[in-house]
Amino acid sequence: MSDIVSTAAAAGLGPARTGLLVLADGTVFRGTGFGAQGQAVGEVCFNTAMTGYQEVLTDPSYAGQIICFTFPHIGNAGTNDEDIEAQTPALSGMIVRAQPRTPSNYRSLSQLDQWARRHNVVGLFGIDTRALTRRIREQGMPHGVIAHMPDGETEVGSLQRRAREWSGLEGMDLAKDVTCRQTWAWTETPWQWNEGYGTAADARHHIVVIDYGVKRNILRQLSGLGARLTVVPAATPASDIMRLAPDGVVLSNGPGDPAATGVYAVPVIRELMTRNLPIFGICLGHQMLALALGAKTQKMLQGHHGANHPVKDLQTGKVEIVSMNHGFTVDRASLPLGVHETHVSLFDGTNCGLALKDRPVFSVQYHPEASPGPHDSSYLFQRFAGMLKR
Repeated sequence: MSDIVSTAAAAGLGPARTGLLVLADGTVFRGTGFGAQGQAVGEVCFNTAMTGYQEVLTDPSYAGQIICFTFPHIGNAGTNDEDIEAQTPALSGMIVRAQPRTPSNYRSLSQLDQWARRHNVVGLFGIDTRALTRRIREQGMPHGVIAHMPDGETEVGSLQRRAREWSGLEGMDLAKDVTCRQTWAWTETPWQWNEGYGTAADARHHIVVIDYGVKRNILRQLSGLGARLTVVPAATPASDIMRLAPDGVVLSNGPGDPAATGVYAVPVIRELMTRNLPIFGICLGHQMLALALGAKTQKMLQGHHGANHPVKDLQTGKVEIVSMNHGFTVDRASLPLGVHETHVSLFDGTNCGLALKDRPVFSVQYHPEASPGPHDSSYLFQRFAGMLKR
């Protein structure tokens, strides 16, 4: 069992070591806890985004995961009530390099520590995040337990057992945990400088969004197209969706194993495709659309988590910098005839987009709605709007 401590704490210069991360193989990272007290188990991944940490922390796709931020200064802009993707964070915990100090931003309402306590998120700072990131890159995303105990007294052996016995994300349907509980309408449009969010008016189209863990900015971008939105729970039958008379359907992002969620989602998607409706899939929605078309998905070694991923558009030859958050991928070799691969990752060559040649159906693995950015792929919403008009 290896024990890795922060340099400052080891030298007696830093704050008390009240937190730790224990991996299933017995590796221990000791630092200082912040946010909620207690412990949580999850899959440990790293995120390379340098901005937008509050959007990352509230992305429902991170359910069951502990996020290690590679950018050291997380929390320096504080937190507010606007830059969120879901009201209740679904992640298991967060790890940052530097202590979240007093924020400096005119929109800040509270410190990250206060925000994490309020939302029951366990945090850890002061560990060697670079060493943890390199370990994940080389060996994959481990199972781990993050703990914050104010007295620093923690039985490492029991935490290791909990991490080792955790079943992991493969085979786990987490969309059912983060989806909405009933059908509801969305009217909020994208944020404007010094004006905040707007309200949709004079809707020209009706879009039904199947909520597998949808991010709010996806809904805002769709509403900004001049569309009326109805959000439905993940397990809504196709017949109920058709009774809403949609002009198009969006398959949202979400957490967990797409094959597990696909047990009930794939039959619905297949039925919707017979109606010749425009369909747009994002992230988990992309993966389940691929499953509905007969392709397969597989677990990734380290996943893609960050806002600086290069993706090539195979139709135009252009390279887009995009935001990504996924630990499963579509097996591009399993794509059947009639399914056109549209985008690939320039990091590892994995599939990042597909489209049907004979129907208005397409999807991408990444997030074109990324907030605060990048915005290279926001044109995809306009493409979907064009399909609605036709």
